[in-house]
Amino acid sequence: MAITILDLRTALVLIDLQKGIVGQTMAHPTGDVVARAARLAGAFRTYALPVVLVTVHGGAPGRVELRRHTGDRPPDWDTLVPELPVHAGDYRIGKRTWGAFTGTGLEGLLRACGVTGIAIAGIATSIGVESTARQAYELGFNVALAHDAMTDFSREAHDNSVQRIFPRLGETGTADEIGALLARRAS
Repeated sequence: MAITILDLRTALVLIDLQKGIVGQTMAHPTGDVVARAARLAGAFRTYALPVVLVTVHGGAPGRVELRRHTGDRPPDWDTLVPELPVHAGDYRIGKRTWGAFTGTGLEGLLRACGVTGIAIAGIATSIGVESTARQAYELGFNVALAHDAMTDFSREAHDNSVQRIFPRLGETGTADEIGALLARRAS
């Protein structure tokens, strides 16, 4: 289903738009993804809606068959990309798991702000974005996903999330479509 409506108190949650992740090879040009996410953040700020900037600082404990290399990261690996500056009033969340809700206090922060819906963008579509969308849906938030402001390590993984998973969790649209809904609602 295409994006049709946003809750009056919708927050934007941007996932892992940090130097160490944006700098990796992705299915879509990360410069375009970051530019769309930054434009969407600007729209949310214009209408005094919460913007949450999430960065990953490690991994969850436990055994897995496939573990990404985590040693010898540069000191600025988890620093937000400069194209996405932090503004006064933005919220910063650090996470150690795929989803932005586990062990971060994000749910409490959003509830305290009166948020009932979230728009999500970032990297990687099938990992951090999808996990956060699943958690948000399970917690009762209305979910909107800016599919052109996200990318993944593989096009197949991105397409699977966008086409098969996201329609079960919320509504999808472009960053500009979500921005237009904000503007229409404000007028």
